Amino acid sequence: MILLESHSRFLLQTLFNRLQNLQKCVELDHNWVEFDDVRYHLQVSMKNPHILLLSVSLPTPSSETIFVRGLPFGAIEAIKAAYGVLVQILDPPRDGFNLTLKINLAKLPANQEQKHAFLVKVASVREVVLGAPLRVVLKNLASRTVARDMDPLVALVHRPKESFFLVPQANKVTVVYPMRFNDSIDIVLATSFLQEFVEARRTTGLNNSPPCSWSYTPPPELKGVSADALSANAGFVTFVIFPRHVEGQKLDRTVWNLSTFHAYVSYHVKQCSEGFMHTRMRRRVESLIQALDRAKPDVENAKKTTSQNRSFKRLSLKDSRVDSFS
Repeated sequence: MILLESHSRFLLQTLFNRLQNLQKCVELDHNWVEFDDVRYHLQVSMKNPHILLLSVSLPTPSSETIFVRGLPFGAIEAIKAAYGVLVQILDPPRDGFNLTLKINLAKLPANQEQKHAFLVKVASVREVVLGAPLRVVLKNLASRTVARDMDPLVALVHRPKESFFLVPQANKVTVVYPMRFNDSIDIVLATSFLQEFVEARRTTGLNNSPPCSWSYTPPPELKGVSADALSANAGFVTFVIFPRHVEGQKLDRTVWNLSTFHAYVSYHVKQCSEGFMHTRMRRRVESLIQALDRAKPDVENAKKTTSQNRSFKRLSLKDSRVDSFS
C-alpha cells in the first residue's frame, strides 16, 4: 500500500528552482489545489525577489470543529516552532486564505543540508497547520497526561465540512473516522477495502501497530455527536493510539498518517482497488479462454463413422470455405 508524502512536491520543486535562480529576479504567481481541497498561492515580486509569500487555504470546517482566527488550535505555536524567525506570519492573511507566510530566502542557512531540511519543512506546511491540534493531543499522550482545558471529544477538520474525532485519555487516544463517499461504486469498494484493512491488522508482524476496528454504526465514543456528523455511508473506522506509537520520531509520522487517513483510503479505492480488480478480471477471462481452448475437439484428427461403416473427417469452417470455392 502507498503512503502519501507529507510535503507538497510542486511547492518543494518551486522553492528549489527559486533558490537556484535568485539573481534572475523572475516574478512568480502560482495557484494550485491539492487533495482534500487545500489551496496554495505562491507569489514573488520583482521588487523583492528574496521575499516569498506563501498563502494556504484550508478545508472548510464543519460545525463541530473549532478554528481560532481562521486556523486550528495550536497552529500558530506549531508554525513558530517549525520555522522560527525565518518565517513571519502576516495578519491579516491574503483574501480567501487562512494563512499567509512571509519567507526571506536570503536568510536561509548556508549549510546545504540545513537549507534542504528547511525547504522540505516549508513544503510540509499542510502537515504543520492541519496536524497542529492532533500533535498537541498526542504530545500529551506521550507524557501520559491530558490538558485541563481539553474537551472530552475533539473534532478535527480533514475534508471540506467533514471532521474526524479524538477521545483523549492519559493512557490512550481513540481516533474515529466517519467514512463518506459520493459515488455508489466508491462506497462499495471502500467498504470492502476497510474490512480487509482491519483484517490485515491481525496478521503476523503488525502486532505493534495501533488496534483498528470497523463498524456500520457509530461507536460509543461518538455518543452525543450531531446526526450530520455521523452520516457515514461507508461505516466508521476506529484507531486506538497508545504512548508507544508516539514516542520520539514516531510522533511526526503518526500525526501525518492520522491527518490524511481518508485521503489514503480514497487513493486506494479510486486507483489501486479498481486497478487490482481489473487485473483479476483480465486474468479470469484469460483462464476461461484457455479452458475453452482445451475443450475444443481435435479438428484435424477427429474422424466420424456413419451407419454404413464409412468414415469421414470433420472439416473446419476454414476448410469448408476453401472447398466451396474450389
